[in-house]
Amino acid sequence: MAYSTFTLPCGLRILHRPSPTPVVYCGFVVDCGTRDELPQESGMAHYLEHLLFKGTRHRRAWHILNRIEAVGGDLNAFTQKEETVIYAAFMSEHFQRAAELLTDIVFQSTFPQREMDHEIEVVCDEIDSYQDTPSEQIFDDFEDLIFHGHPLGRNILGSPHSLRTYRTDDVARFYQRYYQPQNMVFFLHGSIPFQQVVSVMDRLLGRLQFPQWSREQRTSPPPYRAQRQKEQRGTHQAHVMLGTRTYPAGNPHRTPLYLLNNMLGGPGMNSRLNLSLRERRGLVYTVESNLSSYTDTGVFSIYYGCDAHDVDHCLHLCQKELEQFMEHPLTPQQLRAAQKQIKGQIGVSLDNFENTMIDTAKAYLHYGVVETIDDIFQRIDALTPEVIQETARELFQEDGLSLLEYV
Repeated sequence: MAYSTFTLPCGLRILHRPSPTPVVYCGFVVDCGTRDELPQESGMAHYLEHLLFKGTRHRRAWHILNRIEAVGGDLNAFTQKEETVIYAAFMSEHFQRAAELLTDIVFQSTFPQREMDHEIEVVCDEIDSYQDTPSEQIFDDFEDLIFHGHPLGRNILGSPHSLRTYRTDDVARFYQRYYQPQNMVFFLHGSIPFQQVVSVMDRLLGRLQFPQWSREQRTSPPPYRAQRQKEQRGTHQAHVMLGTRTYPAGNPHRTPLYLLNNMLGGPGMNSRLNLSLRERRGLVYTVESNLSSYTDTGVFSIYYGCDAHDVDHCLHLCQKELEQFMEHPLTPQQLRAAQKQIKGQIGVSLDNFENTMIDTAKAYLHYGVVETIDDIFQRIDALTPEVIQETARELFQEDGLSLLEYV
């Protein structure tokens, strides 16, 4: 089904996708993440996301949590490097209730100090849990390695020391800087008619006053240079990441890299890295490659965990797979098989309405376009072995790969 869009007088963009399902998914995607923090605001975007649920001009924390939960719905949020998402899932008859609550917490939060003092312990526990899991921490540490000194390399959670210094006024300043209607998209997937969505959101936001506002420009990362780093962690298993910077989300070269990444270490058990390191040799339990895209850059990475004495052997095998893509173009049969697999995976993933709608809303937030599955499939079908090999040669040269090892 087609998407519909509308921009309210206050500047809020609305993205709507009709669906006969009785469950509605809706919320706000805010163009604000970890990379928008000033040096003295480490962890602020994520901390603010937690505090949105701790009190508004009309509700206390318990009333916020109970409003959707009481009718069997789900209220949630998460923070990334460039976006914060606040959303809900509920039965369609509760749309008015959900829209009013989401609008209240996104635009009317007050950040009471007593709630901040309580929530800081929750966030610090989250940080401790994260630091106890090297297979997760290495992903952020790898981005710090290749974006060192730039906000994109900043840890999303921040540090307990910094977070304990923040007061209501500090959070409110950050909030006023980014939580403005012109800086976000309201999305909805479900059976609520488009005109009703527009009418309800116009009424809710028409009651509020917003200041004159303009978006601060983000600073692009400095030129990339490959880095190598080894850390002694003393854990039973070694953790390794290998990768490089890549294309931003809107770059057309991202499509062949998307296919390459899926063939190399995507979710399929038949990925080349999984076959080489796990199935044939039993060297790892987990090996994967990942592609993260931002508005002005991106990250390609390979992760694996293995016994410490197998680190170099696994690294050699990973580099060997990369060299295969650089030195040998795909045959027509290999390309068709890879295209068929990734299109099937995309088709299956669309059944997850929540994630699909959030991803579509992010693209609309940053680029003002709504891409359909047919658009994506057309780009995949247009790929050639030559284009894929050229992409591999551009990105996979060994002297351009950064390496981070926990041993």
